[in-house]
Amino acid sequence: MIIHESLRLYPPAVFIVRKLKRTTRFGELIIPSGIEIVLSPIAVHHDPGQWGNDVNLFKPERFLQGPVNAAKSPMAFLPFGYGPRNCAGLNFANLEAKLALSMILPRYAFMPSPSYRHAPIMRLTLGPQHGVPIIINPLQ
Repeated sequence: MIIHESLRLYPPAVFIVRKLKRTTRFGELIIPSGIEIVLSPIAVHHDPGQWGNDVNLFKPERFLQGPVNAAKSPMAFLPFGYGPRNCAGLNFANLEAKLALSMILPRYAFMPSPSYRHAPIMRLTLGPQHGVPIIINPLQ
């Protein structure tokens, strides 16, 4: 749940581009085949219409019933894309994060440095503008 909520607030992909293979109806809009559409996971992940008025709060419990049931639409959570063309590294990235956290968290406590300034920046991927200085203390 914590990993999912972190990916919701800070998705790695800033945008996803897809070229339509066939004419598609999107509400009242008809989009012809061959058009490239751009989807912004960060915009979808911060939409109060999908996630509620507390959209900017870190609330891992949103994912108690899994990613499909976390928002109003089952497709609102898409940090790695969605469907058959989602990121090939999705499962590997999740496994890697879980393994790393399971090995580090029992041994160390982490605190943000007093010099830390929260300033995400969008480049090719979303990342911290000034880095993430942390203080690490071994657990007893």
